Amino acid sequence: MNYLPCQALLFDMDGVLLDSTPAVARVWRWWAARHALDPDEVVHRAHGRPSLATVRDYLPDPAAWIAENREIERREIADVAGIEPLPGARALLASLPPERWAIVTSCTRPLALARFGAGGLPWPRHLVTADDIVNGKPAPDAYLRGAAALGFSPRDCIVVEDVAAGVRAGKAAGARVIALATTVAADELSAAGADWILPNCTAIQAATLGKGLQLRLGGRHPAAPARP
Repeated sequence: MNYLPCQALLFDMDGVLLDSTPAVARVWRWWAARHALDPDEVVHRAHGRPSLATVRDYLPDPAAWIAENREIERREIADVAGIEPLPGARALLASLPPERWAIVTSCTRPLALARFGAGGLPWPRHLVTADDIVNGKPAPDAYLRGAAALGFSPRDCIVVEDVAAGVRAGKAAGARVIALATTVAADELSAAGADWILPNCTAIQAATLGKGLQLRLGGRHPAAPARP
């Protein structure tokens, strides 16, 4: 059992708080088929990154990027069937003071609002989306903005992520990173630099400690690196 002091938590959304994997996969598999691409590869690459970044990876013609990305987003906003909170997410958010956590997602704001509304979780006071930054994950911009919105240094924040691009973004921002093995293998999260790897939010308990927070971490994933 680890006890971890911090000032605030910065959560990725999909794969951390919400199970949107089936919806994500449905849209990106459609898009992969449309362009004769490997659907498994496209779905894996799309997780945790701005959708436009994935479109750019696969389409050589820049003139097509914006229209393709708009159609992907339109379909993602329309397809929220089956989106629900991941284990422990609701209880963890309820235990946190609302001014001590933010959501930092690679979704656009309309898509984030659609998915969060479908999942029925408490609305965040602070939401950072792809619309608020220039460089998406794995660049640190989104997490730097999230920490600033809460009024803390990234060094005093804990990032909670589920894919390698997000882990790298959190580490590049200077934060400590808890990775949840909900979307990709623990080895991939470890290689990206995660400080702890846990199964899901049920392994995180939060309490107010003085002027900050204290997290209690349990249920470390067996493939996680040994950390103090």
